[in-house]
Amino acid sequence: MSDGSERVTALGRRSCLSVPGSSSRKLEKAAALAADEFVLDLEDAVAAAEKADARRGVVDFLAGGGLNGRGVAVRVNALGSPWFEEDVRALGALARRPFSLVVPKVEGTAEIDVVAGLLGEAEADDRGEPIRVQALVETAAGVARAGAIATASERLDALIIGYADLAASLGRSPALARDPDSWLAVQDAVLIAARAAGCQAIDGPWLGVEVDEGFTRAARRAAELGFDGKWAIHPAQIDALNALFTPDEAEVDRAERVLAALDEAARAGAGAAALDGEMIDEALAVGARRILAKAQGSRA
Repeated sequence: MSDGSERVTALGRRSCLSVPGSSSRKLEKAAALAADEFVLDLEDAVAAAEKADARRGVVDFLAGGGLNGRGVAVRVNALGSPWFEEDVRALGALARRPFSLVVPKVEGTAEIDVVAGLLGEAEADDRGEPIRVQALVETAAGVARAGAIATASERLDALIIGYADLAASLGRSPALARDPDSWLAVQDAVLIAARAAGCQAIDGPWLGVEVDEGFTRAARRAAELGFDGKWAIHPAQIDALNALFTPDEAEVDRAERVLAALDEAARAGAGAAALDGEMIDEALAVGARRILAKAQGSRA
C-alpha cells in the first residue's frame, strides 16, 4: 500500500482526547465535547488496583451506548501485563464495540499479531464491524521498526507517537523533550512509515494542559509536517487542534482546482496539467485528495 490511499474508514482524528477509564464522571462529560475521537484509557491513567474496575466501567459505558457511536478508541494495557488479554477479549465481545483499540508500547509486529488474533476470536460471531487497531510507538525499538508495525495487520489504521515514554526510552532530558524541533527525526520516521502503509499518523500529546505557546507551536508543527491530528489531554485543547488540523478555504480551493485540472487533462489523454503556471501530476493529486478528505471529515 504505497500509493498514498488510506487503509482506514473516513474517521477523522484531528483531536483525540484521552479520557481516564476509571472516571465515570469524565466519561459522561465527554459526550458534550467536540473531539473527533475519545480515547478511553485503561493504561497510564488507571492505577493497578483499579484496573479491573476501570475495565468493567468502560465496558458498561460502551454497552449502554456511551458517546452514541461517535469515534471511540480504548487504550488497553500493554502486552505482557496482567490485564492485557482480558481487556482485549472484553472489548472485542461487546455488541457495541469501540471503533479501535490503542495498543501501547508497540515494538514490533508481535503485539499487533496477538491483538488481531484475540479480536478475531472475540468477534467470531460477526455482530458488527471489526475493531480497528492503533499502535502507540513510544520506545526506541518501536521507532526503529515503525515500517514493519504499520504493515503488520489490515486492522491497523494509525501510528501514534507517545512522547513521554519515548523520551525516557531515549534518555532525552525533560527540557529538550518539550522542544518540538528535537522530535523532527522521530516524527518523520513515523510519518513516513504510516504514509507508506496507507495509515493515519497521529502526533502524541503535548505534556501540559494549557493552550499556550508551547502547545500551539508543537501542534502547528505536526500539522505542517503532515500529521492527521494530535492527542489532547485536556478538553480545552480540542478546539485549537480541530482548527489547526482542518485545511483552510484556500487549501481546499487549491486542492479542488488541482483535481479538476488533472481530470480535464486525463480526458484529453494527458497525465499532467498546468495550473497557475505550475506543472501538476498525480503526485500532487495524492496530497489534494488528502486535503479534501480532511476537510470533509471536519464537516462530518
